[in-house]
Amino acid sequence: MADSDTTLRYLDPVVISQLANMELRARLIVEGFITGLHRSPYHGFSVEFAEHRPYNPGDELRHVDWKVYAKTDRYYIKQYEEETNLRHHVVLDTSPSMRYKGEADLSKLEYGAYLAAGLHNLMLKQRDATGLIGFDETVHTVRPPKATPGYLRQLLVTLEQMIDEEPTERRTSAAAALDEVAERIGRRSLVVVITDLFENIGAHEDLLNSLRHLRHRGHEVIVFHVLEGQTERRFSFPDRPMLFRDVETGEEVTLQPSQLREHYAEAVDHFTEHFRHSCLEHDIDFAELDTNAPYDEALMACLNKRGQLV
Repeated sequence: MADSDTTLRYLDPVVISQLANMELRARLIVEGFITGLHRSPYHGFSVEFAEHRPYNPGDELRHVDWKVYAKTDRYYIKQYEEETNLRHHVVLDTSPSMRYKGEADLSKLEYGAYLAAGLHNLMLKQRDATGLIGFDETVHTVRPPKATPGYLRQLLVTLEQMIDEEPTERRTSAAAALDEVAERIGRRSLVVVITDLFENIGAHEDLLNSLRHLRHRGHEVIVFHVLEGQTERRFSFPDRPMLFRDVETGEEVTLQPSQLREHYAEAVDHFTEHFRHSCLEHDIDFAELDTNAPYDEALMACLNKRGQLV
């Protein structure tokens, strides 16, 4: 696929024009430098030059590039790799269960990729450093946060590779993977976890503990819980005997959906509320997303909600 097709696949121009006016602000103090929108307890500049940016009132004159001024008669500030409002990581679940599509037009993995692309684009427009981490049983992909505009293309290509990769027999092990992520991310950051939360029942508390681990390390955490609402939340399958197969374990069972629907929906609601409450207790944002809803509307709703909390 050509580069231009890759860009348009994940970044619809109409969506990006809508997102361009929105700013995702960290509610907690994160590591970075003061550039107007975000506060930081750290000061100074790193030695690795990244790019220039226009001078803003309040910027220190010692960081003005006088050589550029002599050529252009305009003030520009030398911006360095660590001079960023925020360090941001999208942590995307790529396990087999995320390839489920159900009644939606997109699989959960594709939906998550669109969300990730929108966030990457938004962060880079804010001059925030953004990176990508992919996991299933373990962390298999790491693209460290960078704030350079050209980095978006690399992130989009990586997302496309994740989607186009042949499905594996790996199971979800979100708890272990997120613990690994917590250890890998050295600087305090905003971490957005996109997952269906499909984990062995016995590992649910381990998964919550891994999210708490991220918070304990000083990261701000948002969980996007992505499911296909019709079938995965409400079990709205035809009322006839059907064969169901677990995409991660291969286990099969035949049942009549109507006999299980009410109990299933109650169990999903109970799990979701337990997870939401546990996240709230530890200052972790938790958002339910339905892949039947336009991904851009879902993303903007979450950003609007966070904007009200800042």
